Amino acid sequence: MTFSLQLSEDNIAVRDWVHEFAAGVVRPAAAEWDEREETPWPIIAEAAKVGLYSAEMFGQQAADPAGLGMLLVFEELFWGDAGIALSILGTGLAAAALAGNGTPEQLIEFLPQMFGTPDDPKLGAFCSSEPDAGSDVGAIRTRARYDEANRQWVLNGTKTWATNGGIADVHVVVASVYPELGSRGQASFIIPAGVPGLSQGQKFKKHGIRASHTAEVVLQDVRIPENLILGGREKFESRVARVRSGGSARGQAAMKTFERTRPTVGAMAIGVARAAYEYALEYAGQREQFGRKIGEFQAVAFKLADMKCRIDAARLLVWRAGWMASNNVPFDNAEGSMAKLVASEAAVYVTDEAIQILGGNGYTRDYPVERMHRDAKIFTIFEGTSEIQRLVISRAVTGLSIR
Repeated sequence: MTFSLQLSEDNIAVRDWVHEFAAGVVRPAAAEWDEREETPWPIIAEAAKVGLYSAEMFGQQAADPAGLGMLLVFEELFWGDAGIALSILGTGLAAAALAGNGTPEQLIEFLPQMFGTPDDPKLGAFCSSEPDAGSDVGAIRTRARYDEANRQWVLNGTKTWATNGGIADVHVVVASVYPELGSRGQASFIIPAGVPGLSQGQKFKKHGIRASHTAEVVLQDVRIPENLILGGREKFESRVARVRSGGSARGQAAMKTFERTRPTVGAMAIGVARAAYEYALEYAGQREQFGRKIGEFQAVAFKLADMKCRIDAARLLVWRAGWMASNNVPFDNAEGSMAKLVASEAAVYVTDEAIQILGGNGYTRDYPVERMHRDAKIFTIFEGTSEIQRLVISRAVTGLSIR
């Protein structure tokens, strides 16, 4: 068996297609939508028209045997702009939850509803975090009660930090059915558009990724049919029975989704880091001080060398995790968390150094590295903080119950 990091012709074609869209459509609009702090519906519509925002695109790239399809899409689009990219690709988290845990019938019915059509694009939202349950997924207070008489699930609670929360057409909500079991008694539920009782709470004004809508989702006696528990009620109750008898839950509602998406978060971070590095590299080759290009000074050149090394090292970890996930190789050493941790911290480091290379210019909104620096920080926070990633990795490699 040969080993190669050479991308396939299909991979290269997709990468170049997304890069062209990012360069021609996303990047020119980045500063405007960052200032407006609004969902860039015109850009989402453009992405839908060219086929970039569609269930088919997500499905095709997720099926890439090398596991790199979606990673390349995410890196290139976030190279264009993180806020707009997250508005375009934020539905992917809900889609990943549906694809990873849903029944074939649920996938067929609701995946198209998350994306809509090129003429009428829709959004999906995955809702896990709560005001008192971020990293501590087991502390989720949103409750799902089964109403035997009407054969419905009834949901009550408040979700927070939800990308597309409240404006999505399909919400996938993690709720506790058996609170006494902690995270092992949780399930995910599909809430279609127009269901009474679901509303948007506070919309957050953020440090970065400001073109992406982030808000609370309030659930007040939300009633949905019994078949809208992700994966089906029978499968869920079987899992609960195993837990009660002392067995393993074999995948929890929120964590199973995060395990699938952490490498893609790493790819997002790499896109932002690469954009900042490329801008700083070009700037260092043009800016003159003391009669020389600043890139000729070791103080600057060594920064660029370290930035490039961290980006490429992070990408290798992300690609490895993507390949492992695609080929059903278990993350025995938390390789998905490794990829997310290293890539997210590389993005913070690289964007910070990019500002340093640009000096005062880098600190102003006249230059894009200031925005990239603000955008980069989120990758060390959402879908598991850096501290949680280190906890997951350390538990995996030591086999100990580290707290």
